[in-house]
Amino acid sequence: MPHEPALTSAIADLMRAGRETSRLSMVFRYAIADRLGITVSDLECLDFLADVGSATAGQVAERTNLTTGAVTSMVRRLQQAGYVTAERDPADRRRLVVTLRPERVAELERPYERFAEHAERLIEGYSVEQIRLLVRHFGRMQAMYLAELNRLRGDGTPG
Repeated sequence: MPHEPALTSAIADLMRAGRETSRLSMVFRYAIADRLGITVSDLECLDFLADVGSATAGQVAERTNLTTGAVTSMVRRLQQAGYVTAERDPADRRRLVVTLRPERVAELERPYERFAEHAERLIEGYSVEQIRLLVRHFGRMQAMYLAELNRLRGDGTPG
């Protein structure tokens, strides 16, 4: 059943805005990584560790979509730069546990501060219902991204 013209136009506008937001987010992250003297993959790893505290190298590989060999090199770089520690898991010596050094968190947050202030002011203008709609939308988009990533990785998920 075809959409009414106003709905079709609104959907196209939303899709275009989403693509542009995604592009600008990627460019922004590249600029932050460059400012910190690290790669975007390094930044993604540090961002993940900021959320979870510590993770195994395998979890980092899964989160960053890197091979375990690439993660080993990345962890080595981040250790040398003083951003993380990496220690063998006492319960399973084959596993490497990577931990963000707490004293470096403020340095990693600094490039985001101004953007976060602007985002907070923007969000304050929304109603609770609008914010909840956005949270649901982002949650659904994340689920779609994860499903597509699994499909692209060849896990057999239909698509």
